[in-house]
Amino acid sequence: MIRTENLSKAFKDIKAVNDVSFSVENGEIVGLLGENGAGKTTTLRMLATMLKPTGGTAYVNGYDIIKQPEKVRREIGILFGGEVGLYDRLTARENIEYFAQLNGMSKAEMDESVMHLIKEFQMEEYIDKRVGTFSRGMKQRVAISRSIVHKPTVMLFDEPTIGLDVTAAKIVHDFIMGCKQEGRAIIFSSHSMQEVEKLCDRIIIIHKGSIIDQGTIEYFKEKYKKDDMEDIFIGLVGDNR
Repeated sequence: MIRTENLSKAFKDIKAVNDVSFSVENGEIVGLLGENGAGKTTTLRMLATMLKPTGGTAYVNGYDIIKQPEKVRREIGILFGGEVGLYDRLTARENIEYFAQLNGMSKAEMDESVMHLIKEFQMEEYIDKRVGTFSRGMKQRVAISRSIVHKPTVMLFDEPTIGLDVTAAKIVHDFIMGCKQEGRAIIFSSHSMQEVEKLCDRIIIIHKGSIIDQGTIEYFKEKYKKDDMEDIFIGLVGDNR
């Protein structure tokens, strides 16, 4: 479970995130929707303990991101879009094992988890090859495996399908739905309204660091008397410029 309480982050005079409060239950996918610079990535980076808030706090499975960052990190898996951040000179197995070690797994736990992931994502043919030679889809499978090797119960996705072709994007979508079925609490940030409508149980619209509105897709369509979520989003963001 994730819970934020007036979460805020300022960079000098700029309020990137301002008093953001929401919750995500286990087995729920909550979409974080906003324009570039709205505060989505900053919010996720604070939840991941990569940035320290300047106000408020958040809890991941009951652990405070400020007071208990090490415990929070063990609870979360992160998958960012764009560059997947793998080490090209390492093999797929070495990339996954490195992150397992960073998360404090014993060798026995690591070996068991890595073997399971190799089979689940059908990486047998290239698991011991250097990732620098991999296709984008192959790299994405390794990146997904790396993000869940320590068996996190909370997942943070920051535009994970950006730049991917249809096949690679489907791998990510299927993985996210699998996380939901396993009861993980999930935040999914995306620019794609189609993705958000397909995957998310609820949506949070954030603009200039603040939450404008949040609820189910049905809630938005009924409240704003429109059937097109893109029109609703543009209307809300435009009204708050």
